[in-house]
Amino acid sequence: MGLIERLEQARTGTVDMSAGSMSFSSADAPVAAPVTNRYAMLKKSVQAEVIRQVNSQELSVDVETEEGMRELIARILITEAAEVPRADRSAIADEVYSEVAGLGPLDRLMEDTSISEIMVNGPDRVYIERKGKLILSNVTFEDNAHVMRILDRIVSRVGRRVDEANPMVDARLLDGSRVNAIIPPIALNGASITIRRFSSAPLKVSNLIEGGSINYAMASFLEACVKGKANMVVSGGTGSGKTTLLNILSSFVSGDERIVTIEDAAELQLEQDHVVSLESRPANTEGKGAVVIRDLVKNALRMRPDRIIVGEVRSAETLDMLQAMNTGHEGSLTTVHANSPRDVISRMETMILMGGIELPVRAIRTQISSALDIIVQQARFRDGSRKIVSISEVLGMEGDNITLQDIFVFQPDGLDAGGRIKGHFVATGIRPKILKKFEESGIMIRDEWFV
Repeated sequence: MGLIERLEQARTGTVDMSAGSMSFSSADAPVAAPVTNRYAMLKKSVQAEVIRQVNSQELSVDVETEEGMRELIARILITEAAEVPRADRSAIADEVYSEVAGLGPLDRLMEDTSISEIMVNGPDRVYIERKGKLILSNVTFEDNAHVMRILDRIVSRVGRRVDEANPMVDARLLDGSRVNAIIPPIALNGASITIRRFSSAPLKVSNLIEGGSINYAMASFLEACVKGKANMVVSGGTGSGKTTLLNILSSFVSGDERIVTIEDAAELQLEQDHVVSLESRPANTEGKGAVVIRDLVKNALRMRPDRIIVGEVRSAETLDMLQAMNTGHEGSLTTVHANSPRDVISRMETMILMGGIELPVRAIRTQISSALDIIVQQARFRDGSRKIVSISEVLGMEGDNITLQDIFVFQPDGLDAGGRIKGHFVATGIRPKILKKFEESGIMIRDEWFV
């Protein structure tokens, strides 16, 4: 069954394509303050006793497990707060567990599936993104030290660290959510934490169509591009949904291919069985042991990959990725920060030169034009929606310049009564040259996609 036929069976519902995640239902109200605020002193007392008993190591329960830790907290609460109503004791127990073993105040936000991003701008200002809109929540931390305790717990779980010597860190949570943090003295107003959440179930292309981020013809063409092993770049600004689209495109890769993914912080959720996931590593306290994206790209070439998927190219690894595309690793995918397909070319040139690689600009452009086949441009609009605004084909060199042609574009048409962006996706009428390669490979192509 083809994509278009399968899409007719796709589930219904409103979808909001967010930066790296989508939410299918949500309440627009800010997150409320916890009812346990009136038990603040009791909560601190219980928390201190839990820590004391854990440190004493004289326990009859296994606090390494969630069940054991919760049992210990329940025992202490019964001893110190027997007069507190059972419902309130349960709420206090949940918050104490979050403080000693979880993410503290952030746990309540993480449980809300409608929230796509969490931004901590200090202890008393925690913002959330819901449906593409920023909202100030009522969640707060006690002080800057409280923020730092939670941050230390996050990064230590994945072998990272954050301190004055290393004030910036990228990490991930156990559920795959991406975390970026920056602390004083770099952050002048206290520690800042940004958590980009991802859907627990990988999204499908049908979700993009239902949410108005793409149309059937564009989706069908992109599926053909992946199955036909076109080298593709997904570009866009911050929060435009590049990683989400990269994950969806990778779902079209055949299950009998060997895929190697390379990321700074692992985010991709590939469903295929034969996937090798690689993640970069920062230097240790002695400044040694760093493994950067470029090292991983070079190593991936020795791992007999059918496809290489790089989460994002930012520096000299751009040239290594292009060379991989040019040397038999067709169908490779990556993302890059750029505001237009033409900017993708300029950004790649700049990143290669920034890596200290001394090559003539024409030689770099030749590498780019021969490696890339398709550029997919994403954009985030003022109403919070994300859309694929163009799909362009790289035709090759014409003189000293790389020639591009748009296959599909999004044409905006103002705002509707609710302030949402209006517009429609259109085919430019150009039949891509790469279709000849697809047809030779037996990939299904329909002429009506390009009319």
